[in-house]
Amino acid sequence: MLVSERIGQLFVESDGGRDRLEYTEYGSGGDWVVLLPGLLMPRRMQQPLARAMAAQGLHVVTLDLLGHGRSDQPADPLVYSTSSFGEQVVVLLDHLGADQAVIGGTSLGANVALEVAVVAPERVRGLVVEMPVLDNALVAGVLAFVPIMLAARYVPVVADTVQRTARSVPRGLVPFWAGVLLDTVDHRADSLASVLHGVIFGRIAPSSSQRRRIAAPVLVVGHPVDPFHPFVDVDMLAAELPDVRVERASSVLEWRLRPERLTAAASDFAVACWQDATTTRRARLRKR
Repeated sequence: MLVSERIGQLFVESDGGRDRLEYTEYGSGGDWVVLLPGLLMPRRMQQPLARAMAAQGLHVVTLDLLGHGRSDQPADPLVYSTSSFGEQVVVLLDHLGADQAVIGGTSLGANVALEVAVVAPERVRGLVVEMPVLDNALVAGVLAFVPIMLAARYVPVVADTVQRTARSVPRGLVPFWAGVLLDTVDHRADSLASVLHGVIFGRIAPSSSQRRRIAAPVLVVGHPVDPFHPFVDVDMLAAELPDVRVERASSVLEWRLRPERLTAAASDFAVACWQDATTTRRARLRKR
């Protein structure tokens, strides 16, 4: 099934000024889904899932968070945190005229989805949370990303050279996921250092007590062998949430290389969230 695809933009205000965010819409209608990428990754990583969901009648939007993809990349660590990213998603919903949406994300995007459910629960119809970065992932994350941050800050020629090299490769000549990887390393050194500084040393995720108050239905997808997103964090999150379903991926790469099972699970979950909403509205109308 072919679905329409449209690129849009919006602007967000912060203490640092006015910044531009870019997004892509897939499909149409009022059953909204917002999909968010992982740390430093472009929104294009969610394109296969977005297309599959839109083919099921959902109105899907993929967003480049500030500092990611084709959105602005200010060199200011104070504008980057899961809290500010969550606010950007709410601004996106306002911009689209969407009262509610199913919010989904991978890694950093998963944490941002949880953040939206905490700061604006009335805007969340459901959550699709893949590989959340919680208590047990923090050490591995710091070990992986702090050296990159320091190199970008103090040896910027390396990151800038990688960016120039990545930009020289035509995306149409490489496989899809190779193109996503090239987009992931397409960051200026000062922007790269600022994003990592803000995310690592800012608020990573809502606290456990805040997560326990999330009432929306949640689909959590975890990987059994993943040092950066240990499955114990999935188990912990599942124990905290009152309305949760857990999908165990067969490997870190299942949703990337063999996506059919997990894509069907996420699509069916999002459709069910909106079907439940329609049933609830009809019941309320009958009571009147």
